[in-house]
Formats: sequence, structure tokens, C-alpha cells
Amino acid sequence: MGRHLLLPSPDMERSLHLWAHGHFGSPVVVFPTAAGSAHEWEHQGMLSELQPLLEHGRIKLYCVESNVSEAWTCHDSDPRWRIRRHQAYERFVLNTLVPFVRADCRSSSVRIAAAGCSLGAMYAANMALKHPEIFWWSLCMSGRYEVRAFTGGLDDRDVYLNNPLAYTYNLEGEALQRARGTSLTLVCGQGQWEDDCIEETIALAEVLQRKQIPCERDLWGHEVSHEWPWWRRQARHHLERRLGGVA
Repeated sequence: MGRHLLLPSPDMERSLHLWAHGHFGSPVVVFPTAAGSAHEWEHQGMLSELQPLLEHGRIKLYCVESNVSEAWTCHDSDPRWRIRRHQAYERFVLNTLVPFVRADCRSSSVRIAAAGCSLGAMYAANMALKHPEIFWWSLCMSGRYEVRAFTGGLDDRDVYLNNPLAYTYNLEGEALQRARGTSLTLVCGQGQWEDDCIEETIALAEVLQRKQIPCERDLWGHEVSHEWPWWRRQARHHLERRLGGVA
């Protein structure tokens, strides 16, 4: 059983749900899909799939609620308001969630991994690329990385700074050197419902490789669809490889 907490957030002006799983190991912050629910990975069988890693103290999972329905999928709202809601959520992650994870791990400087599927992969990629001193690695499965598809045509500075396929293309100098301090694993199937995800996964991997930002592109087969059974297999495969799998 995990621990359920409510994290009060001045940035979000409310408390957000968090489920923490595992007793020891590398901390991994999990961002949910468009469902936005903190209990999503448990409900979708991810915890059962990753149970050996949790039981053997390889990983600790921090499954957090997101505001994706406010920021990205609520097309009836003003896009400028929606991007401000995303910015508020990012501040929650930095100002509330990260300090909580570090306190829970009893280390004020422990670096954290991020993970997510679908829109959660965009959150995970963004956190790693923008805050590499905190997020050393990001596992991104079936992600969308061109956020203008969700902004109703809005393409201002705030959108740009949260659009991985835009800002990574222009990284130079000190900002580029910072980004090289993280690593992304971009995973995608080539089957049903993956069309936009395949295109954007390939595009982001190409930009990262050109910028010499550590990146692994892992395309699965044409039978691999945009669904939880495949994400469970992908998550276990890559978390075992990167964080010390169980024999």
C-alpha cells in the first residue's frame, strides 16, 4: 500500500493529491496522462508491473495529480489563462513537490527522475529540460512535444518556453550546457493511435541529438499501440535498465 497525501500549494491555491510508493531507492516523479489523477498508475496496473523494483528498494514513486484539464485539454478556456495555469503547476512542482520528495528521501540534494505517458510525457520532458539540476533523467512514453496543438493557435513567449520542440531547437551557450546535464528516454510504439506521438518523438530526438543533449530514442513495433498494456512493459523495461533492475 502506498501513502496518500494532500500537498498544500500556494502556487495552485489548493491542495494536490500525491501517492507515494516504495520504501527506498531512486525517486521518480510520475506525471499522469490527460486523466490527471494521482492514483492513475495504481489503477492502470503500473504498480503491479513495477512491484519487484519497489519491493527491492530500487525505486520510490511519487505519483502526483496534474492540472492538465485546466492547462491543455480545456479548449473552451482562454489559452492565455490556460498557459498561466500550467506555469502555476510548474511552480508547484519546484516549490512544493520537489522539497517534499527530497525531505521524504532525507536528502536535500537528491536528484530526481521523471516519468509519464502521453501528455504526462510532455510534463516529464519539460521538467528535465528546463530543470536539469533537479531532474537528471526523464522517461517519456508516447509523448506529445509540440504543445501548440493544444493552445488554439496561441504562440506567445509563455507557450514557447513550455514547448519542447520549440525552445530546444534554439538552445545555445549556458542554457544548452545546462540542458546537457539531463538525459531523456523517448519511447513510442508505431501502432494504433500513435501517429502524432511517433512524429513528435522522432522530431524531439533529432533535435536533442543535434544539440548533444543525452537522449535515447526507442521505437517499438507496429503492433504497439497508445495503451496501458504497452506502457507497463515499456516502463518496467526502461526503469529496470536505468535504475538497477531485479534479476
